[in-house]
Amino acid sequence: MFIHLGGDTVIRSKDVIAILDRQVKETSETIGEFLEFYQQEDKVEEIAKDMSKSIVITSEKVYLSPISSSTLKRRALFVSDIEDI
Repeated sequence: MFIHLGGDTVIRSKDVIAILDRQVKETSETIGEFLEFYQQEDKVEEIAKDMSKSIVITSEKVYLSPISSSTLKRRALFVSDIEDI
């Protein structure tokens, strides 16, 4: 199944490793360093410039989504429930 992250970006739900609130970037030095590394590797995709509310980590990329982390988590859980049927 797929999860819509905003704009024209859709990812496979099985590729999602973590969905984090954007504010964790300011409070966690480790997350800040992680994002810096991925930015240097050109593996960060900002979906809506200056409007990110969440950080979605996948096996290939990191996405900065304009959709809140709680909404994305709800979508991921919904997809997970459907896959179990």
